[in-house]
Amino acid sequence: MSPRRPSGARPGLPRHDDRRRTFPQLAPREAPDGRFAATWWGNAWVEALEDTALDPARLARGKAYAGRGHVDAITVTPGRVVAYVHGTRPRPYRTEIRLRTLGDDDWERFLDEAAARPDHIAALLDKDVPHALEAVTGLLPAPGDLIPDCSCPDDGYPCKHAAALCYQSARLLDEDPFVLFLMRGRGEQEILAALTRRNAARSAAETSAAPPVLASVPARAVLASTADSAAPRSMPLPPPLPVPAHPGRPPVHPPDPDAPDPLALDLLASEAAARAHAFLTTGHDPVAALTPWQDAVRLAAAHPGSGLTASTRALYRDLAYALDRTPTDLARAVAAWRQGGLAGLTVLEEPWDPPAGPFDRARPALLAADYPAFRPWRNRLSTRSLQLRLGRDGLWYGYESDADREDWWPRGTPDADPVGALTDLLGR
Repeated sequence: MSPRRPSGARPGLPRHDDRRRTFPQLAPREAPDGRFAATWWGNAWVEALEDTALDPARLARGKAYAGRGHVDAITVTPGRVVAYVHGTRPRPYRTEIRLRTLGDDDWERFLDEAAARPDHIAALLDKDVPHALEAVTGLLPAPGDLIPDCSCPDDGYPCKHAAALCYQSARLLDEDPFVLFLMRGRGEQEILAALTRRNAARSAAETSAAPPVLASVPARAVLASTADSAAPRSMPLPPPLPVPAHPGRPPVHPPDPDAPDPLALDLLASEAAARAHAFLTTGHDPVAALTPWQDAVRLAAAHPGSGLTASTRALYRDLAYALDRTPTDLARAVAAWRQGGLAGLTVLEEPWDPPAGPFDRARPALLAADYPAFRPWRNRLSTRSLQLRLGRDGLWYGYESDADREDWWPRGTPDADPVGALTDLLGR
């Protein structure tokens, strides 16, 4: 008899365990301002180490080690961060940072707080941690919470190798806050599954109220014949139900290894609800006139991710493949859609010949505002790295590219004034 396979497991595919993650060696990077972390939670990690350190000189050497890329691949498991760090000797030292994992009660409080608002969940999917979660006890490290250990003979607290590992770990936290959650005891899939269950429970609670009493017409009355005619009597139909103020929230699908991606299903269900609500309220389907490519761009632009998360990358890849485009094509188009909707996408993809008046007035206006000279081509004004495009709607759309690359990406907010559009693009 063959061994019994666990329920839901597919033959030949090992079960993924995201409670152990190994990250390749980070490239050397000098931090010009001396700060290794860019996010508030990454800085909290660094501050916890620096507030406990007994020797600032060792911290400075550890920061220099991290900046030169002396830390090898980093492995993160619950309560532990481990890596080999190169010092002055040929053989690297095994270095680790230990920290306390959260108990079940702490995790329940964190998950309740994270699931309390849909924008919290969207932020986490976008690899961002809302500041509201900062108050969850035990999530962020406090002074004395990080315990360094190293195989080197230095008994400093921490030694320069442990300090280097801590600084490089802050870069990992910047890129993916789920690394911090793993350090505290739970993997990304476990957290997302728990948030899904809470979201489903909240949706069920919101829809559990007693349904309204509907007006009805008895079937006997509809089918009854008048005394002088065999034709059914005409009966008035009950009034239509009132249109809800907002689209309904779709059900959340529990994770299943053999089911489609629950996040993709949630996106499609939300999309269907929004289109149905728009049709009920306006009698018009705003999506019906779009081409498949335009609709794919609109769908991707509505996704809360920015293109950096695994779910967003998968969405871009699948949509682009279905339409014989590249993920880069889709990412550029999404940026245009977020800049100006369908009009913004049209500006990206369709150059045209505008009337001379507004276009010819734009160049002297830009020169008068001390901007460099722009060269014209059809509806575009360009420098080596900046571009303005005039849309058919009369708005100017800003674009940026690396110098002399002709790799233009939509940036900034459209404006009827070319100077205003360029000012917003440059953040002046």
